[in-house]
Amino acid sequence: MKIDFKKFTYVFLLFSVSVFSQLTEKKQAYVIGEVSISGNTTFSPQTIVTYSGLVEGDKITIPGEKISSAIKKLWSSNLFSSIEVYETKKINDTVFLEIALVDLPELTNLTITGIKQNKTEDIIKENKLQNGVKVTENLITTTKNYLENTYRKKGFLNAKITIKTEEIIDTINKSRVNMFLDINKGSKVKIEEISFIGNEKIKTKTLLKAMKNTKVKNIFRVLKRSKFIKGDFKEDLVGVVDKYKENGYRDARIILDTLTYDNDTNMAKISVKLEEGDKYTYGAINYLGNTVYSDSQLNQILKINEGDTYNGVELEKRIADSSDPDANDLSNLYQNNGYLFSSVTPVEVSADGNIIDLEIRVNEGKPAYFNNITVVGNEKTNDHVIYREIRTRPGQLYSKANVMRTLRELGQLGYFDAQQISPDFKNVNPGDGTLDMEYSVVESGSSQIELQGGYGGGGFIGTLGLSFNNFAIKDIFKKEAYKPVPMGDGQKLALRLQSSRFYTMNSFSFTEPWLGGKKPVQFNVQLSQTKQFLYNPVTRNADKSRSFNISGLSVGLAKRLSEPDDYFTLSQAVSFQYYDLNNYNTGLFTFGDGSSNNLAYTVGLSRNNTFTDPIYPTGGSNFSFSAKFTFPYSSVSNVDYSGLKTEREGLVDELIIDPSNTTASDRIAQIDQLKFQWLEYYKFKFKGEWYTALTKKLVLKPSIEFGFLGAYNNDRGVVPFERFFLGGDGLGTYSLDGRETIALRGYPNQSLSSQDGGSIYNKYSLELRYPISLGQTAKVYALAFMEGGSSFNNFKDYNPFELKRSAGIGVRLFMPAFGLLGIDFGHGFDPLVGETDKHGWETHFIIGQNF
Repeated sequence: MKIDFKKFTYVFLLFSVSVFSQLTEKKQAYVIGEVSISGNTTFSPQTIVTYSGLVEGDKITIPGEKISSAIKKLWSSNLFSSIEVYETKKINDTVFLEIALVDLPELTNLTITGIKQNKTEDIIKENKLQNGVKVTENLITTTKNYLENTYRKKGFLNAKITIKTEEIIDTINKSRVNMFLDINKGSKVKIEEISFIGNEKIKTKTLLKAMKNTKVKNIFRVLKRSKFIKGDFKEDLVGVVDKYKENGYRDARIILDTLTYDNDTNMAKISVKLEEGDKYTYGAINYLGNTVYSDSQLNQILKINEGDTYNGVELEKRIADSSDPDANDLSNLYQNNGYLFSSVTPVEVSADGNIIDLEIRVNEGKPAYFNNITVVGNEKTNDHVIYREIRTRPGQLYSKANVMRTLRELGQLGYFDAQQISPDFKNVNPGDGTLDMEYSVVESGSSQIELQGGYGGGGFIGTLGLSFNNFAIKDIFKKEAYKPVPMGDGQKLALRLQSSRFYTMNSFSFTEPWLGGKKPVQFNVQLSQTKQFLYNPVTRNADKSRSFNISGLSVGLAKRLSEPDDYFTLSQAVSFQYYDLNNYNTGLFTFGDGSSNNLAYTVGLSRNNTFTDPIYPTGGSNFSFSAKFTFPYSSVSNVDYSGLKTEREGLVDELIIDPSNTTASDRIAQIDQLKFQWLEYYKFKFKGEWYTALTKKLVLKPSIEFGFLGAYNNDRGVVPFERFFLGGDGLGTYSLDGRETIALRGYPNQSLSSQDGGSIYNKYSLELRYPISLGQTAKVYALAFMEGGSSFNNFKDYNPFELKRSAGIGVRLFMPAFGLLGIDFGHGFDPLVGETDKHGWETHFIIGQNF
């Protein structure tokens, strides 16, 4: 092909001149004359013009930045489906513009199908599908993707979401649509098989155990169902690699994981191909940069020696255990002793011959000191109540342990939402080694009211209970402090009144946790009075002429100890109860007229280091031991109790022969009245409970209890009061004889002790708890339990392994205004006395207790 170079050169020159003239042409400036609005929109023209920025009188260039900016702003409002700007006319240097708009349609009605009605509200809220929202393609796509991903995360891998819209024409010419959202979850994909390829050093069974969440379908598995959730599966693959690292295989890795599933059966098979690598051991371990602690001191924490099998998981925990803020690791060694800015980093410097030489590089930094300590969020609780529990002080060396302990102490007060207490570091200055600490709290209701009526004990029972757990007695005479009662000083004031046809029960208690305000010495005083009337089987009413009265007073002190550690509390109390029987003859007591006096001294030692939330602890333990003593009156009296015992046994034999012998029965009552004029006994109780978080939410709580009531003088015998009554929900019944009720679910109340009560008991319990909600307004958790216990009349019959066993499930609900409520369904596996078959199911309602 022959090219005409002369013609080509001419055309090229013309093209170049044209382009050059366009590039060098100066854009003409115009003044905006008027901006009009057209199209399908319900917004006022003035609003649109103002928002666009194209104001009459402004100067613009065409084309220019101002018009582009106006279009961008209108698009960013997410209110329109179409936006165009036109030039309508020009007069000299004045230009007239028109903005043509089409509103996005609004959602008028949403119809959701495929799920239960009670789930639709959450979907509307989470995806912002309320009536009036602008319906965009992005909204539809985002909603579809969100719902499909949500259901797939729950194991519904085949979930399909269909969204359709229907345009509505209305009289005001406003763009509206109806939306139809159909959710087809499908069935959950179960896991039929998990296989590993390439594992020669560690057995498949061990690797399957390392997968905590992804499990093969098994009808015997209850706590962890088989379902495929991608996020959990990826986490479990990390667990598989960690299992290799724990056994020395540092280079182990997952090469490929494959999921195949059958849509017809919804069964899946998982294949995991891995590379194990070689086994490693530790070689030389050297520390660099440590001046505060010697190598030997750091070695005591690290606990790794040359020649040990390499364990990458354990190494990480010994350096800094992220799962336990109180762990005994190298980072906490520095953090708890002032070195906030410290860092500890393990570095592998050699791996020759599968022997890993480590350098533990320590950057200690400067010691840090607290400057200002503040608290925010407390509106009712006075500052001094909070500051006396804070373990960090201005000028004090920084300690992570003290910060964590402060969070626990504030949570244990019960005045704040334990889940929302947080330490906030302020003004951290590595240069001069100072920081401010601000503790943020959210107050929750600390007062409780109990107002209820119900049927029980043969009649209607009315109860009024008031408990103020953050009371301020110093403001009791200040009218302005009643909102509704004086609050804020951390004192506890409780009043409870209960009445029915058969009894009345009144109690009052006051507790000051910091007597004198300087040291954690708790003062407590309690007054109580109960009156019980005898049941008349003929009239089925209470016989008001026959009564049993108990009046009591208790005064106690409890002091927080510093040794062995400051979780220990030593408590002491002196109590007095006066028992008055007025023609009250029952099988519970051998005398129906007379009185008994119970003057006792109680000493207790307890240790409670449970984690922050007292309603739902996730760790720690709580132990308590108490010993209660009366004076050994028989050792100083001139009464021949041995002779009285012999005489009484003879009189009992006479009554067996002649039950109508009133002389013998009256004399037995006189002897018992003499024996129990002043009660003489000693009583020991022990309770221990542990809390362990098995997963992030699931908590295991084992516990053990033991109680023993003894007599100084066997001829005098064990007193008829202060005894243990085992079984049921643990709540007191209308038999107000000074008994202690011990819960054992799955059996009727107090059915596992003799009629007079046991003098010794033991109980074992194992409970699994799972939180449903730990919000500020209500804390709800479900539980499953197994427990066993027994009660005995004397020590020679005691057998700690002879148990009445039960298991069941329950729910607890704690609301600050009402306290703890719950229901349990317990199944008793053993027969009661006089029965041959297992007892079966019992339902228990829980009020004000925390099992």
